[in-house]
Amino acid sequence: MQDFELSVTICSWNTREDLRLCLESLRRVRGEVDFEVIVVDNASKDGSGAMVAEQFPEFRLLQQTENLGFCRGHNLALQERRGRDAMLLNSDTVVHPGALRALMEVRRARPEVGILGPKLKNPDGSLQFSCRRFPNPIAAAFRNTFLGRWFPQNKFTREYLMQDWSHDQLREVDWLSGAAMIVTHEVIEKVGVLDPNLFMFCEDVDLCKRAWEQGFKVVYVPTGEITHAIGRSTDQVANKMIVRFHRSMLRYYTKHNLRESFVLLRPGLWCFAATALTIRASLFLLKNGLDALRRRISR
Repeated sequence: MQDFELSVTICSWNTREDLRLCLESLRRVRGEVDFEVIVVDNASKDGSGAMVAEQFPEFRLLQQTENLGFCRGHNLALQERRGRDAMLLNSDTVVHPGALRALMEVRRARPEVGILGPKLKNPDGSLQFSCRRFPNPIAAAFRNTFLGRWFPQNKFTREYLMQDWSHDQLREVDWLSGAAMIVTHEVIEKVGVLDPNLFMFCEDVDLCKRAWEQGFKVVYVPTGEITHAIGRSTDQVANKMIVRFHRSMLRYYTKHNLRESFVLLRPGLWCFAATALTIRASLFLLKNGLDALRRRISR
């Protein structure tokens, strides 16, 4: 039964204070759109679930006894939703007045659009590059690596992050950040939900890729603004998230990029990609280890 125009689904893992600010911001904009809020608490140890139940009784809480991850958690909420469309929202976001209204106005006016996302800003007010072109191996080699530090203005990173425009116009884009995106019920029915094998990371680019393949458009809506504090959950287990991120990258590459190559070349290309991503992940883990060692020495 669809009782609401929109269901806002939030997955939370040990982000009590961020989650509280997020829910407060949603409470302030209740009059903009007819929406419900579903919070999936992934077995947090910081009292997040109890906080939601006590302070936000008007919102639905789905308390879990295990960490389902980002994808499975949101999929559970999507299954339980009573809204026609769904908005996937991170617990470390703050929704500004007018954001939901702006997004839903575009959704109503353009039925060919299947996924919409707002302008995301960092807590200091600077722009967060939340809409991007589809990833490719060359961009991955420069993104957050020593190559990127040596060549910070390289065209591969700039093209991937879409730094060649002001992000002030409504525009069709390849994919949008899953930190805040509206997914229409048509996409959910025809394309499906998040890939549960990804746990988290790359689930947003994967969903947008599948939506484009099924004839839906993905649109960036700059008139709706949301603040996003990146990594409040993932930073708690940084090394584990590095491994999960690169596993997700490999799955995305296997699922989408590899199938576009000549079939006889696929085994070799997969081995090359797996090796390159393993090296990339290992360098990040090594850096974290060295940084931790330096901190201990400096005490």
